[in-house]
Amino acid sequence: MGEIVAVKVEEISPVKKKLSFEIPWDDVKKGLDDMYRDVSKKARIPGFRQGKIPRNILERHYKERVEEETAEKLINRVYWDAVREHDLMVVAQPQIDQQGISPDSNFSFTATVEVEPLIDPRGYLDLDIEKEALAVTDQDIENRLKEIQQMFATMQDVETDRELLAGDFATIDFEGTLDGEALKELKAEGYFLEVGSGRFVPGFEDQLIGMRTGETKQVEVRFPDDYQAGNLAGKVVSFAVALKGLKEKKLPEINEEFIKNFEKYDSLEGLKADLAKALETEHAERITADVRKQIVERLLGNKENEFDVPPSFVERQIFQMMAEMQHRLLSRGMDKQKATEMTVKMHDSFRDDAKKVVLTTLIMKNIARLENLSVTEDETAARIGMHAERRGMTAEAMRESLEKDNLLEHIEYEVLQQKVFDFIESKAKVSTVSKDRPAAGEDKP
Repeated sequence: MGEIVAVKVEEISPVKKKLSFEIPWDDVKKGLDDMYRDVSKKARIPGFRQGKIPRNILERHYKERVEEETAEKLINRVYWDAVREHDLMVVAQPQIDQQGISPDSNFSFTATVEVEPLIDPRGYLDLDIEKEALAVTDQDIENRLKEIQQMFATMQDVETDRELLAGDFATIDFEGTLDGEALKELKAEGYFLEVGSGRFVPGFEDQLIGMRTGETKQVEVRFPDDYQAGNLAGKVVSFAVALKGLKEKKLPEINEEFIKNFEKYDSLEGLKADLAKALETEHAERITADVRKQIVERLLGNKENEFDVPPSFVERQIFQMMAEMQHRLLSRGMDKQKATEMTVKMHDSFRDDAKKVVLTTLIMKNIARLENLSVTEDETAARIGMHAERRGMTAEAMRESLEKDNLLEHIEYEVLQQKVFDFIESKAKVSTVSKDRPAAGEDKP
């Protein structure tokens, strides 16, 4: 290929550049000649032998197609050469503007493309950070034991003739009426309800407390103004409720007998020791996440770090958030079409958070650049091994899966991000604090 007459790079914004190209006619002519030779080998025109069709006949039949494909090849070749030569970190397909090929004329076109900006983050050194002291207390272990105890709870009929209490499990028949009219959607028999769970309209469950098995009671509740069924929103409904049965949750005692539920442990102390290790890992991960959150808040809160971000990056992050939301909705049993419709409606509401994620990513990558932090192949392999172990896979299978889904770069960024966070923390003014945690059964903030 001959010499490119001109490649001009114009900055439209920190995240968008316009490249202008002019390719000499000699190069264009050679491209056309090559394309016509290829066409000649395959073309079938009545009255001419294949491969022996004159150029003027080929032009009459294939001119538009040949010029379009030649232009496309020329654009692809010189565009990517320019991207490499000017070290542009393009993040999306370019927008090409060209007027086509004209005889005996240089071929000109422009390519407008989004780029990943090189930014100089500020204020990431000497941050004031609070870090919770890593400690696993006896109360923490006791709380976790009580959570396990709940998992082994059993339901038993209430044998004594007593009143219904909050936390009991009631079997009820009920029928609701609105303005004296019975509504079939508010009628059920043998409904099993944990009283106090909040599954019913506010006020309904509270009024059941004190009932006895076999008793019938009239209950009135006002439906919320934003209730999903419009005919009931804001309306007062009267329910006839019959208590048909009563069960209570029985918790097993935490003792050596309880340990027989687990093949792994020979004693209660063995279970507690294992819980202590698991809790220490959980607490360490939570403390790390809290420190990272503080760092990100400081970086994004610094007005010197208000940079432009590539719109396509933001859109990509929005669609990732939408995909995650749809997955959550489907996992809760929502119909696929309804989940998709709800997710699409949320598109714009994700934009601000998506911008923050993209900006954080760019800031972290550029801190790594400024501080000469990089990722080795061994570090990437170790991270892949960690993910593989958590999923019960071999490291080789995990790597193959990541490569197939084009996620290897994501793993490399995970390692780089950790290095940047560790670097910032090492340079920060860290004060260690102790935080009280709620006892078992208490509401968490």
